[in-house]
Amino acid sequence: MAAQLGISRNLTREAVKALELARVLEIRRGAGTYVTSLEPGVLLGGLGSAVELLQGETMLELTEVRRLFEPVAAGLAASRISAFALAQVEGHLSAMREACDDVELLNRHDAAFHRAVVDATGNQTLASLLEGISSRTVRARVWRGMIDGNAAARTLAEHVAIYEALVAGDAALAQATALVHVSTTEKWLRKHLADGNDELDDARPGRSAAATDDE
Repeated sequence: MAAQLGISRNLTREAVKALELARVLEIRRGAGTYVTSLEPGVLLGGLGSAVELLQGETMLELTEVRRLFEPVAAGLAASRISAFALAQVEGHLSAMREACDDVELLNRHDAAFHRAVVDATGNQTLASLLEGISSRTVRARVWRGMIDGNAAARTLAEHVAIYEALVAGDAALAQATALVHVSTTEKWLRKHLADGNDELDDARPGRSAAATDDE
């Protein structure tokens, strides 16, 4: 390959490493180097890890991006969702109701609820982007804040409104209800940051209790 491209072996190795990091190539030890499927889920799969490291105002920017994409995805889903996908959304909604006091379980089914809605669009690129920017840390802290602030019932009601719009096949209503829901999260996050609460930053992966205490 180096000879064909007219470049050095070292430069070729660096290029292959870069393409591996970008998930364009897959190096199988002892078997060779292969081009991946180049599917959106593969190429965009590393986005989520980077998102989990965001903090402060940058995290707020992430929520603004969700506000741009997620309502549109809900509108598309309303016009395309199958009976099977609708049943999955309903299942996660029911699980959220039952887990009203369990933040971890709520967070898990909240993420699954939105994933099922976006997957119903049939748009793999959109699904991969939204999966990448939907920070588990932010979701977890928002749910804890909602529960502590006695606002969990209202947030659950917003999920119900999204589901009912999907059942009705009403794209405009689905988009509107999803916008209200994401805006609620954004409003909570803005207030959280304005109050100077650094709990979101402390909750990032890799932050040990000892490290937090030292700071």
